[in-house]
Amino acid sequence: MRSLMGLIKPNLVLLRAKRFNSSGSTNPAMMFPCLDKMERVSEELRTTTVGTQGQNEPVYGKVKSGFEIFKSNRPFYTDYGGVLPNFQIAYETWGTLNEDKSNAILIHTGLSASSHAHSTNLNQQPGWWEKFIGPGNVCLDTNKWFLICTNVLGGCYGSTGPSSPDPADGLPYATRFPMLSVHDMVRAQKRLINEHFGIEKLYASLGSSMGGMQSLSYAQQFPSEVNKVISVSACARSHPSSIAMRHAQRQVLMGDPNWNRGFYYPTAAEPNKIPPHVGMKLAREIATVTYRSGPEWESRFGTERLDDERSPVLCPDFLIETYLDHQGEKFSLEYDANSFLYISKTMDLFDLSLSHKERSIRRRARAKELYESGTLNEAQDPLLDRTSDKKRHRTSTVEQSYQDLKQGCKPLLDNDVLVVGVKSDGLMPCLQQREIYSLLDGDTNPNVAHVELQESESYFGHDTFLLDLEHIGRSIGQFLCK
Repeated sequence: MRSLMGLIKPNLVLLRAKRFNSSGSTNPAMMFPCLDKMERVSEELRTTTVGTQGQNEPVYGKVKSGFEIFKSNRPFYTDYGGVLPNFQIAYETWGTLNEDKSNAILIHTGLSASSHAHSTNLNQQPGWWEKFIGPGNVCLDTNKWFLICTNVLGGCYGSTGPSSPDPADGLPYATRFPMLSVHDMVRAQKRLINEHFGIEKLYASLGSSMGGMQSLSYAQQFPSEVNKVISVSACARSHPSSIAMRHAQRQVLMGDPNWNRGFYYPTAAEPNKIPPHVGMKLAREIATVTYRSGPEWESRFGTERLDDERSPVLCPDFLIETYLDHQGEKFSLEYDANSFLYISKTMDLFDLSLSHKERSIRRRARAKELYESGTLNEAQDPLLDRTSDKKRHRTSTVEQSYQDLKQGCKPLLDNDVLVVGVKSDGLMPCLQQREIYSLLDGDTNPNVAHVELQESESYFGHDTFLLDLEHIGRSIGQFLCK
């Protein structure tokens, strides 16, 4: 055994080496400064708290203060059979709630956004939708509307999520946090709307990307408690191609050894644990590819390298590579990895179909029963003894699935709905917004409007909703004032 170990150790040393000894080789070994940098970050994390606070594009600053907190001490049962004994939601507001509380608009966020949509006196950092909000703004005029924005349940910017303490033992939930649905996020927000603000009916439910999913969910679950619904670059059910792309992101992140199955938070017993920043960086790079479009890449970067005269390297070399590297690096320590995983999966699970709604109701009822009997935390592996694990192909037809979705969307038929799509969007293709329009009988339903931006109007892909005030913002503002 010792002789075998002696043979293995040199190979491990070689794998860890930053550069092979080039003496005697035909060519010098390549340098890897990108890997060296990640190793340095890991070492720094073991001894101190490291963060990256750069000029984001768009801006996603790590919000640690400047928001209000709503706390709910009633158990919250989730669509997939879990429970939160209590929870809190971080929120911010702009404008003034009128006397009859009829001018409230709830802004729903995308995957990684905080409640900080616009700067406030408490937090003067520009928000992620800064130019879309303000007095006299063509999109959201704070002289007219009272705006509320939350950090979603499951997030890490003030709301309860995987990094929050489990009241059962005081340790972070980590991957003991229950799986969530978009509908869960909305029901948590509704407690804030009803119990804290005393608002019985929203003037509008508004969101883009995952926020657009939430706006549709709010109207499906509470159709009589919202007047207008605005869904930008979203869908009625996630598409297999989007699910596949987010799956790849999650697998890369979960493959980082520091992820440790979600238990990477430092504890008194293990104070030197570090977050899976390498996996987060790579996952964000993959995600960024889906957020923008090929025409924009061509216009901004083409196939140019940093220096055509230098020998190519495997670290970032093309301009597009350096851009992705930068985006991944600055995000890697700005967002909790478990929140990223949970909310990414939540987007995949989004489904407005009637069958999904009925299953969710049954699972919540079962969770309530188990929790009240004290047996919810008993280990149950849902992957054991399930014949469904052998499923390889869909068991319902495309038409059956569409009709199920159409039945689930019926509660929205009497609401005023604006659906906005972007032709250059590869993550939430415009076909999905057209489908929403079709599900709501858009051609014959006067309550439903559809706007689709052509590539000549915007080539920013999925991120158009964060950047295009003229087309996206103005369409929203005009719809609100109809």
